[in-house]
Amino acid sequence: MKLYLVRHPKPELEPGICYGRHDCAAENLVSAAGVLLAGLPHGLPVWTSPLIRCRALAECLHSHPVIDDRLVEMHFGDWEGQRWDDIPRAELDAWAADVAGYAPPGGESPRELQRRALDFVASLDVPEAVIITHAGVIRTLLAHWRGLPPERWTELNFAYGSCTVVDVPR
Repeated sequence: MKLYLVRHPKPELEPGICYGRHDCAAENLVSAAGVLLAGLPHGLPVWTSPLIRCRALAECLHSHPVIDDRLVEMHFGDWEGQRWDDIPRAELDAWAADVAGYAPPGGESPRELQRRALDFVASLDVPEAVIITHAGVIRTLLAHWRGLPPERWTELNFAYGSCTVVDVPR
């Protein structure tokens, strides 16, 4: 199965904010959609995260995208909406010490995110699809498919509005 994993455009937020599931609009949706439409095969089904920064882009690309909650970004719990600089250093250090397993207070771990994202992909029954989602979802999927250990997951970075194409073995 060939997947076109698209990260949403840049959120309309002040820099330095932990936004995870915070539902905010994205910048330059129309121009991002134009670039993507020029590079994506025509007529593919589109699935999207329910968050507006993804959903609005998906609606520019397809008249009826399918919304799936499993594509939402990692839940950062108590960190949501806080400045990264204001999050207790001990909590950030705990996350750095266990990149895959640590869950912020009231949130979920990257490993939990990975499980639900893999569950989503396993539910697909199409030869090709466009998936509009978040960096965390894309990162954990690619880490799994590339067999990367958790300490290397942070090496995977994706630009806003970018598309990563992957052939997923069945």
